[in-house]
Amino acid sequence: MNYLSRSRILTISLLITLVITALVAGSARSQESSKPTTPGSGYRLSGPYTHKNLTIFLVHGKEQMPGKTFLTLEEALAQKKVIVYETKDVNELAIRNVSNQDVYVQSGDVVRGGDQDRMISMDFIVPPKSRRMPIAAFCVESDRWNKRGNESSGQFSSSTNGAATKDLKLAAKRSNSQSEVWESVKVAQQKISANVSVEVADPASPSSYELAVSNGAVVKSGNEYVNALSGIVRNKPDVIGYVFAINGHVNSADIYASRPLFVKLWPKLLKASAVEAIAELNQAQAPKPVTDETVHMFLSDSERAKAEAKPVTTRVKLVTRENEENIFFETQDRANKDNWVHRNYIRKQ
Repeated sequence: MNYLSRSRILTISLLITLVITALVAGSARSQESSKPTTPGSGYRLSGPYTHKNLTIFLVHGKEQMPGKTFLTLEEALAQKKVIVYETKDVNELAIRNVSNQDVYVQSGDVVRGGDQDRMISMDFIVPPKSRRMPIAAFCVESDRWNKRGNESSGQFSSSTNGAATKDLKLAAKRSNSQSEVWESVKVAQQKISANVSVEVADPASPSSYELAVSNGAVVKSGNEYVNALSGIVRNKPDVIGYVFAINGHVNSADIYASRPLFVKLWPKLLKASAVEAIAELNQAQAPKPVTDETVHMFLSDSERAKAEAKPVTTRVKLVTRENEENIFFETQDRANKDNWVHRNYIRKQ
């Protein structure tokens, strides 16, 4: 073999080595970029998606309940498939499911009507064709205890809004305090009024959280966020939840075992996040950027705290984990081998 032939062989060998090295390195980079956000849960993130002071990361992951469907409380009330009853007890309502489907009720759902508007305090599932079941609730309208306008005082007509500030959520879910709920409603009304330059307390019932967030100025301002961000879940079939930050600080996350359930709840969740962003808007200060790493740490740190479990109903169990910074709530379905249905993460400060 002459020198020229040996040189060609060496050159070809070197090129093959370089190609193999590049392929291996590319594979490593691909594996690195697809690492889950939280190793224990297998989540991935996309984003950030930002409008004004509200930043959202979408959570991608494997659906835990393929083929499972729920009615939400909002659509079940609209379709008259559930009845929510006034009981004359401030902190307890009753519900009956007259449909053939499971109805998922989420903590923070606000029901309108009765003798005063209420906020549901815990997640639970109402089975098909159920009997009348008790619901733990908090009053979000302290001054009224009678029929309002054309609404029924014996039943609740709708649930289009949800609790929109983490202080309100924590007052119900962590402190279990009616007085803290009322105070959180009052503070939210004051902050929102200041930032939309309109008094949002409605003369028909000045203490009503429901009427305050339904104020025309609040709806108009909130729609700016909703119109900018509602479409971010489209064409992303593995999105099962979201994390949001306000003014550059991580606030909360909601993740679901059912992709269809998340898609149904997304408009209501986004609307509540927008209302909270309005309440906390600071026109003089631009929000800081939020990084993947910050969200990664928020989710994983929340899941590491010691777990405490308690039954909500014979069907549902609630697991809570809390440390100095975060609190984590996991709703489990006993009828589905204790698989989780909803995970709610809240940054306490």
